[in-house]
Amino acid sequence: MQLIDQTLDQPLEFEKLPGGLATFRARTDSAGLLAFAAHAKSIGGRFVALWGSDERDRQAGFALHVAFALAEGLALVSLPLPAENPDYPDLAGIFPAANRQQRATFDLLGIRAIGTDCDNRPWLRHANWPADFFPLRRDADASRQFPPQPEDYPFVRVEGDGVHEIPVGPIHAGIIEPGHFRFSIVGERVMRLEQRLGWVHKGIEKRFESLKLHEGYRLAGRISGDSTVTYAWAYCQAAESLSGCAVPLRAQWLRALFLERERVGNHLGDLGYLGNDAALAFGLAQFMRLKEDWLRLNATLFGHRFMMDAIVPGGVSVDLPVGGGETLLAQCSAIEREVRVLKNIYDDHAGLQDRFLTTGRLLPKIASELSVSGLAGRASSQVWDLRQQNPLPPYDMLDVRVATHRNGDVAARVTLRFEEIAESLRLIRDIVAAMPAGELRATLPPAANGAFGVGWIEGWRGDVLVALEADGAGGIRRCHPHDPSWQIWPALEHAIMGNIVPDFPLINKSFNLSYSGVDL
Repeated sequence: MQLIDQTLDQPLEFEKLPGGLATFRARTDSAGLLAFAAHAKSIGGRFVALWGSDERDRQAGFALHVAFALAEGLALVSLPLPAENPDYPDLAGIFPAANRQQRATFDLLGIRAIGTDCDNRPWLRHANWPADFFPLRRDADASRQFPPQPEDYPFVRVEGDGVHEIPVGPIHAGIIEPGHFRFSIVGERVMRLEQRLGWVHKGIEKRFESLKLHEGYRLAGRISGDSTVTYAWAYCQAAESLSGCAVPLRAQWLRALFLERERVGNHLGDLGYLGNDAALAFGLAQFMRLKEDWLRLNATLFGHRFMMDAIVPGGVSVDLPVGGGETLLAQCSAIEREVRVLKNIYDDHAGLQDRFLTTGRLLPKIASELSVSGLAGRASSQVWDLRQQNPLPPYDMLDVRVATHRNGDVAARVTLRFEEIAESLRLIRDIVAAMPAGELRATLPPAANGAFGVGWIEGWRGDVLVALEADGAGGIRRCHPHDPSWQIWPALEHAIMGNIVPDFPLINKSFNLSYSGVDL
């Protein structure tokens, strides 16, 4: 079937993948991949993820896989590559967000993007393993260790009168994960920011290959601690789709409940930190108090503050206890009242608004060009939210109202957090009211060798994708988890330009991107 009306010489033929998600897959050659990518962009499609796989043990070479978000759903395009010199055409000229993922894919698998202006600097390796060692190849020994070598990374240099560089990180004074930020400034104004990430690469994708299909959810839920529900659901959705597992109705509704509580908890914390970064310590104290209450109720009702391991293949591992619904509703009402009061304080605080308004603006045009999704995208006119556009049960039975703004500054991202809290509280009430009775978990059937599934979930930060392939012996052949931070980090480089250096912590916090979820 043709997924979209493609005005191409040879339109791609897509197959619909099993499962409830609107996911389609096609194979093509280099010319077909470039043509489809260009066409997807011309009709408003968004670049989602890029990864590779080693197929040499199947008497083939390598393969490149690219995911695009379209109005019809998720389009996966695979490009077979030879075992020797596995090169493919650079996609960053069409979708700039592909740049870092292409570089990471080379570091891990040795398949290289080629093009006139292609950026082939390393991304994940950091000279921690030899340039001719590719840890995601199937014959790579994951137990090997290499002494780290000094690295002279070729940052882009900005030259001219009065231009200075400020290197920040990768090790920071606070208890945060490492990232290097190289500022080129004139006075205090930032002309350019270049990021260097990947310092916390943990080999998670390789680790998946040693796990059974029914075990992978535990690792998925630990990729990014603030998104454990999102990642676990995406992994389980992929495993269920490739094995043909039908999730019980009550489990579907409980998953949505967990997801909305994860969203509220993170937004509460962010609003507190944003107030603190603009010198309103009162905001930090109040919002962290609310977040602590929120997390404590998670632990009381579901056994874990962040609901880790609550979502499992086939359903959920915990139920809403008797009387738990009334407790949730009472907390929603209390949180809603207090957040409304705090929003009025934030809106009326002249000093806070002076720091928020027009600071760190991400223009809608740039957000679109960089395929920015999630909260950061919606604050810059990008109306992408899978809960509304590509809904899984029970979201197809809920009226999700997506909030968006055009200004794209810190103020817009703050306002959007307030609005999304209000919407999630409303959804939680609807979920509790409509919660059906029934079983919590179904058995995950055996999966055929090469069975392929995809999970795609709208988390609080943006859409998380998990691509999963079974090996036929109950194990995982390949698992690629993708964090939305891959697309949003480059947007931060644009948002800081023209601002002063002291505003960077505030701008950075307003995006609140993942350092470890992105550097897989």
